[in-house]
Amino acid sequence: MKRIVAVLLSLMMVVTFAACSNTKAEDADKKTAEATSKIVTDSLGRQVEVPAEIDSVGSLGVMRLLTYMDAVDLVKGGTDMDNVQELTRPYTLVNPNFASLAQIGQGGAGGIVPFDEEIIKLAPDVIFVVSDYTQADELQAKTGIPVVAVASPGLFDGKMSASMDIIGQVLGKEDRAKEVNAFMDAAQKDLNDRTKDIPEASRPTVYNGALNFKGKHGFDGTSGNYGPFVAINANNVVDQTGQKTAFTVDLEQVLAWNPEIIFLNPENMGLVNEQYTQNPDFFNSLKAVQNNKVYTQLAYNNNYTNVEIALADAYYAGTIIYPDKFKDVNIEKKTDEIFKFLLGENLYSKYVAAGQGFGPLTIGK
Repeated sequence: MKRIVAVLLSLMMVVTFAACSNTKAEDADKKTAEATSKIVTDSLGRQVEVPAEIDSVGSLGVMRLLTYMDAVDLVKGGTDMDNVQELTRPYTLVNPNFASLAQIGQGGAGGIVPFDEEIIKLAPDVIFVVSDYTQADELQAKTGIPVVAVASPGLFDGKMSASMDIIGQVLGKEDRAKEVNAFMDAAQKDLNDRTKDIPEASRPTVYNGALNFKGKHGFDGTSGNYGPFVAINANNVVDQTGQKTAFTVDLEQVLAWNPEIIFLNPENMGLVNEQYTQNPDFFNSLKAVQNNKVYTQLAYNNNYTNVEIALADAYYAGTIIYPDKFKDVNIEKKTDEIFKFLLGENLYSKYVAAGQGFGPLTIGK
């Protein structure tokens, strides 16, 4: 009987030891998995498992944000919009090597179109895609590569901080994300603090035209809720329409508003001058034209919002609309300060050389 009990105790010890060993093995496997991967929540609310260490990245509409995050050395493929250098896409100016990047998708006004076979061939550790592209799950299933969606921000629209944080989590660049977010928060506060207490009666009426949206536009291409004006609490006459985005306005409405200051995109002055030739009386009736109060705003919408240009536009508009509040701002230095921090280079001289620097404009010449 004692022998039977001893045998049973031995068996129980073996089973217990085996169970403990299995549990330890499972815990070890779990820790190993955790060490080699991590879970992030992207801008679409998706839980995505990505490698803990990222050595290569594919970008579909997120290249500008990756530039802000000092992460371009990881990028192996992008869209056709990233391969060509354009003033209105300054992230391409500081990354001439993008010309030779593998094309893994199409960008632009038509939206993101991934090239599945090219993505599979490139085999990056992770693909960042702009959150406008909502088929992230399908793309991940087709390619077998983690796809992380990131929102493309406008100027101070609340999206940038989250986008920087997501990229920072994926790439292990949390410190850079904090730096970028702190820089933008400080700029927003500075602009608002300079202008928030100006009485309504002391805010000149302003209009912004010749915008780029779904192509180039003349004087009548404008926008309500225009980011640089919102940032400095400007009295944008277009906001009276209730429009929150870019649209084409009737010229007679602009004449009825008769804004005190007009801002135009110098890139589209050819279109504006054609309109002047067709209807000089309209332009000559505007008080801003009569008083030589027409100035530049650089185009910032090209392959989504170029935040650095929009921010520089806000500072320049502030120097014109509220000169006393911005008298300490040297716009050339401020613009390069913004470019240097977000893009890594001073670029303002390139805009001046191309005739697209900040300054007064003359319509009809």
